[in-house]
Amino acid sequence: MAFHGKKLINDPNDVVTEFIEGLVETYPGLQYLDGFPQVKVVLRADVSGRTYDKVAIISGGGSGHEPAHAGFVGDGMLTAAICGDVFASPQVDSILAGIRAVTGPSGCLLIVKNYTGDRLNFGVAAEQAKSEGYKVETVIVGDDCALPPPRGIAGRRGLAGTILVHKIAGAAAAAGLSLADVAAEARRASELVGTMGVALSVCTLPGQVTPDRLGPGKMELGLGIHGEPGAAVADLQPVDVIVSHVLKQILSPETNYVPITRGCRVVLMVNGLGATPGMELMIASGKAVPKLQLEHGLAVDRVYTGSFMTSLDMAGFSISVMKADQTILQRLDAATKAPYWPVGVDGNHPPAKIPVPLPPSRSMNSDEPLGRPEQLNEQGQILEVAIEAAANAIKKLKDNLNEWDGKVGDGDCGSTMYRGATTVLEDMKNYPLNDATETVNEIGSSIRRVMGGTSGILYVIFCKAAYAQLKSSTQSVVTSKNWAEALEASIAAVSKYGGASAGYRTMLDALIPASTVLQERLKAGDDPVTAFLLSSEAALDGAESTKNMEAQAGRSSYISGDILASVPDPGAMAAASWYRAAALAVKHKNQTPP
Repeated sequence: MAFHGKKLINDPNDVVTEFIEGLVETYPGLQYLDGFPQVKVVLRADVSGRTYDKVAIISGGGSGHEPAHAGFVGDGMLTAAICGDVFASPQVDSILAGIRAVTGPSGCLLIVKNYTGDRLNFGVAAEQAKSEGYKVETVIVGDDCALPPPRGIAGRRGLAGTILVHKIAGAAAAAGLSLADVAAEARRASELVGTMGVALSVCTLPGQVTPDRLGPGKMELGLGIHGEPGAAVADLQPVDVIVSHVLKQILSPETNYVPITRGCRVVLMVNGLGATPGMELMIASGKAVPKLQLEHGLAVDRVYTGSFMTSLDMAGFSISVMKADQTILQRLDAATKAPYWPVGVDGNHPPAKIPVPLPPSRSMNSDEPLGRPEQLNEQGQILEVAIEAAANAIKKLKDNLNEWDGKVGDGDCGSTMYRGATTVLEDMKNYPLNDATETVNEIGSSIRRVMGGTSGILYVIFCKAAYAQLKSSTQSVVTSKNWAEALEASIAAVSKYGGASAGYRTMLDALIPASTVLQERLKAGDDPVTAFLLSSEAALDGAESTKNMEAQAGRSSYISGDILASVPDPGAMAAASWYRAAALAVKHKNQTPP
């Protein structure tokens, strides 16, 4: 049954102007133009179009989406926000007033959500401003991934992903880029982001009756942000199921909404629609990250959770996924004074987070103290030299790996691997080396703590799978057969979660030949050290052979074959390097008298 929604307001016709008054009272860095009620523009208090020497970033649209758009006005983000009435595009005169107020000789960029009213009104204002001598560029954002193509003349709607475009454009402008370059970065960002929303309730416009469109136990998939019906109504499901569905829709290779494939780095935004508790938003984020990592093979570099673009008092959330690179991450991390941007989110997001272990009781008795044993047995000594040699080999290879990765990726493979190797060497003093199984687990923990991106999570998976395989053995000493089985299990896990296999030009092209030779030589009766050495030669040969492979995974898949033909895959070379170094160290240790 429909009913009048309860609102803490005065006159429904004054909600936008009174919101603006409260906003500028709260944040001293904001002002508004004295043109109420027709002109509703929030702008930076420190900017005047007569003297401003950087590109002005202007956005806006209908109100009711707070904190968007006025809450994102500030140094490093929007220069001005044009506020329309609730769910109504702002008038041309209001948009023009905003352009005139903040645009200097460097010009302005209009970031417009893809709705017909917004496009028309901002478009007319842009043309008028140009006729007055202003330099104006426009970027249209349509990040909606709910409706299957074709989408007709209207195209995809602009949703919460627009906020990420605001931040990237604002940071580019703050860095002093030209109007053309700022517009190019914003346009590129708009093409890399996809969004889909889920609603549990219908919003209530001020002074109006709440629609009774959704019954109890129902949810709406693929909604817009103006209270319009979504793409489908379904039974309410656990958030796990909802998040999986939304991510699959955004990342669907059939619809190809966004150019995101396995091995990519991404940014995640979980956005509340107005009436969703922070607890529920955090639950959705907590489920989305591992699904992106393990089900879709993506490295999650940043996570933003909160209410960014709402729909008044609607219950529900939207998820945005944006393909990331170093420039985008730099823009997102850049300082801003915009009141509602989450300033606490910067720096690399760990590939996996686990709870801090509970401190052990001091009364606990153990056969062996935690950490490194006072005296190493034979297995512990061999493990020590192998780990040390493998880590040092990676450290020495840092510059070469970065050089190779600079040609086929983003240039940080060596630095990422170096962080992992350095940490392993530092942590080794606390490894329980006499227990090979637990040592492998500790190596994975060290890597997980410091190695970001795809390579970090893949090596965590590698170590965890090896640990699980070794743990399943009932023998107290790890045999060469156990090690071979652990390597095989690790390769299977990396292939399963990473999506690659032999010939895809990845680390597996070094490890798969190594595993094959190791098992063959052990079955043929070779002694373990010889089998290890021969398998390490196969790893090197496999890594070198990646020069002749067409990339089918990771960022290398976007590089031309001519470039790839001159460069080995850095991930494969890194794997072959540490594997070969460990084998040589074990050989040397085996030949050295006690």
